[in-house]
Amino acid sequence: MESVPAEYADLLERESIAHFSTIMPDGTPQVTPVWIDADDDGYILVNTVRSRQKAENVSENPKVGLSITDPDDPYRYVSIRGEVEELTTEGAVEHIDSLAQRYMDREEYPYHDDEDSSRVIVRIRPDRVITGQ
Repeated sequence: MESVPAEYADLLERESIAHFSTIMPDGTPQVTPVWIDADDDGYILVNTVRSRQKAENVSENPKVGLSITDPDDPYRYVSIRGEVEELTTEGAVEHIDSLAQRYMDREEYPYHDDEDSSRVIVRIRPDRVITGQ
């Protein structure tokens, strides 16, 4: 497992949008802009609903990629290749509320609905980390 270098860790703590790439059943890439986070062990976290395409894709093929650009300097970036080690519902609703505080400056994610019970955290092990600028 590789770590995101300390001088780029701020990209995981700010309002940075990541482009999350998964693999479709036919082998083609599927890319989605997502909010991102990291846990204390250095795993990258993406929060989604289990029925979304990205969650279905990683259930079949755990190999993923992420590209995270600095909101203030698009030439400063982190590119990550890795594998999903876990999809968990534990803490997922609280996690999306935490992300809403960062990305939307709101105490609670405003789109809670019946899907909350199927919300998942995608826990990604970074195997290759590349930085730019």
